[in-house]
Amino acid sequence: MIRFYAPDIETDFSLPETESGHCCRVLRMKEGDILHAVDGKGNAFECVITNANPKKTEVDILSAHTEPKHWQPRVSLAVSPTKNIDRMEWLLEKATEIGIDNIVFLKCTRSERKDVKSERLLKILVSAMKQSMKSRIPDFAGMIDFKKFIKGLDCGNEEEIRIMGYCSSEFPRKELVDVYTAGKDVTILIGPEGDFTPEEVEMSVKAGFTPATFGNTRLRTETAALYAVSAIHVINDLKK
Repeated sequence: MIRFYAPDIETDFSLPETESGHCCRVLRMKEGDILHAVDGKGNAFECVITNANPKKTEVDILSAHTEPKHWQPRVSLAVSPTKNIDRMEWLLEKATEIGIDNIVFLKCTRSERKDVKSERLLKILVSAMKQSMKSRIPDFAGMIDFKKFIKGLDCGNEEEIRIMGYCSSEFPRKELVDVYTAGKDVTILIGPEGDFTPEEVEMSVKAGFTPATFGNTRLRTETAALYAVSAIHVINDLKK
C-alpha cells in the first residue's frame, strides 16, 4: 500500500504538489480512486479522489484514525553530523525506519560540519516515514550548538535516561545495556568523528549523561548512533 504525505489534509482536503504529481503522473490515479494519506502527526486517512490534478489533487476523507507508535518510550538522538552529509542522510533514513521521536544535529567543538540543509533532510524523513508505513515524522530542528543543547535540557526530568557514546577511557564508561532500563525515555548523545572534548564530556555528565561504550570496536559516528537506537528497541522488545 502506497501512502501519501499530506500535512494539511484535514483543512484543505488535498495533496501537496509533489505528492499530487506522484499520484497523477506516476501512479496515474484518477477521480474515484481510493488513496491513503498520513499527516506526519500520527493520523492516517482513507480518501477518495475528487479531482486528479497533478498540481493539487483534491480528495474527500472517507475515514480517519490515529495510529499508535509501535514503541512506547520516547527515543531522542543528538548527533554531531559528519563532513560527508550522505552518511547523515543514511542515518536519518534508517533511524526513522527503526523508530525514533526526535533528532538533533549538534555543532560540537570538533565538528567538521557547521551547518546542514534542513529542507532536504526533512524530505528524507518524510520518505522514510512513508516507506516504513509510519504516520509520524520525527521532530527535527536542524543544527544546534552543543552548549545551547545541553543548557536547554529539562534538568528536572529524572525519569529520562541519558546515554553518551564516548570512545576515550579518560572517563569511566559503562556498557549501554547496563545504563538503559527498559520502558524509560532516553536521549542518546553521539559526538563528532574526533569525539567530544573533555569540557563537553564534563558538561554532559553534569547534565545527567552517562558515558557509555558500544562494544570493543570503534564505530563511525552514524554507525554508533544507529547501533544505540537499535539496541534501545531490542532491550524494550525483550521486556514486553
